[in-house]
Amino acid sequence: MSDPAADADEGPGFADVLDTARALLATGPLCDHCLGRPFAERSFGLGNHERGRGLRVAVALADDADFEPGATDDCWVCEGVFERVDEFAERAADAVADYEYATYQVGTRVPPLAEENDRLLREDAGMDPDAGEPLRKELNREVGKRVGQVTGTEVDFDRPHVQFLLDVDADRVEATVNSAHVYGRYRKLERDIPQTEWPCSDCRGSGRQGREPCDTCDGSGYLYPESVQQLTAPVVEEVMEGVDSTFHGAGREDVDALMLGTGRPFVIEVDEPRRREIDVQRLESDINAFADGKVEVEGLRLCSHEMVARVKELDATKRYRAAVEFGGDVSEDDLAAAVAELDGATVEQYTPNRVDHRRASMTRTRVAHEVTAELEDPRHATVEVHGDGGLYIKELISGDEGRTEPSLAGLLGVDAVVTALDVLAVEGEAEAFEQPEYFLEDGRGDDAADAEA
Repeated sequence: MSDPAADADEGPGFADVLDTARALLATGPLCDHCLGRPFAERSFGLGNHERGRGLRVAVALADDADFEPGATDDCWVCEGVFERVDEFAERAADAVADYEYATYQVGTRVPPLAEENDRLLREDAGMDPDAGEPLRKELNREVGKRVGQVTGTEVDFDRPHVQFLLDVDADRVEATVNSAHVYGRYRKLERDIPQTEWPCSDCRGSGRQGREPCDTCDGSGYLYPESVQQLTAPVVEEVMEGVDSTFHGAGREDVDALMLGTGRPFVIEVDEPRRREIDVQRLESDINAFADGKVEVEGLRLCSHEMVARVKELDATKRYRAAVEFGGDVSEDDLAAAVAELDGATVEQYTPNRVDHRRASMTRTRVAHEVTAELEDPRHATVEVHGDGGLYIKELISGDEGRTEPSLAGLLGVDAVVTALDVLAVEGEAEAFEQPEYFLEDGRGDDAADAEA
């Protein structure tokens, strides 16, 4: 048999639920939510208001007393906030009525006095001040459920499309619309186009030097009039009706290099989009028409926010094709011998002279996994390199005044310079960038789809 004394020590309020309920009711007028909340850990499957009403009925039956319904507007703990749940939900829905969204989250800012009352309620009844659940947590849940019912959307505690903050004291509902993301691959078909906007350093992007237009950028504010970002992101931003956008690339090619072959992975992040359910195939066509042959994209897909970190951080290998000019005559045998030395070599590269002003000075170690070359004439060759991400190809060819070892120029004993560089492929080293869990179905994340299934 169980020991009653031991049972009484199992936890605050557990020995005699009815006595504890009487003590709670003696503190003043309570709504059913506030009466039931201290017992939130008991009887799974009930709402706190159901617990509170059940306790109120049980006490009335046990004491053979007249039943008195719970207080509503005059509850001394929450001051009737639960009577406003439907109102808050409607206001939340109205705040984002012009936006497409499938997931949401609700948070509340509860008045400090109400939180203190919630704690005093338990203390006055002899309970642990942390028994049950906090007022804020119940209010989040109750309003959250109503929002879902009103809008037909689903709650998401990780990264929802919309986040609501209910400030009870200020009587305000704030809505934050999280960004949307489109993944794809781009090819850059013309040289001298940077990946992202390149503001003029002389006028700091203003387009002016004093009262006059900037001579360096002709008043445009940019060193280059166009970029991959400017030829793609504005179209996505317009289609999704966002307020701004950010371009995230899986590394970047040199301004004077082409990006060909399989293209480079990228994500365009759109701030505060009004539209999320878009036709990505039509979007792809719109971007390609807008870019007018300078840039083209393919494989556009809606993706999760996590894809931004993936394109930036996933270890990748890259394939390059370089047109090389030598400072002296080179024979086929000498070129073949030098290429054989580079093929599979571990290369040490001190920060190149051309990027030293914007990169930390350090020695980086990269692998040239595969190197091939074809001699066009004694002064010209085409060299292809499959190397680690971050391998500087121009310096692998030129040696960069000894900063890169080994190098093609160093092995040949003649000057060598890249006159044209093309990137042919950017692929994940251990796995592809395009993993299913990073892409969305019907505007929602995979987690939401799994939960519904």
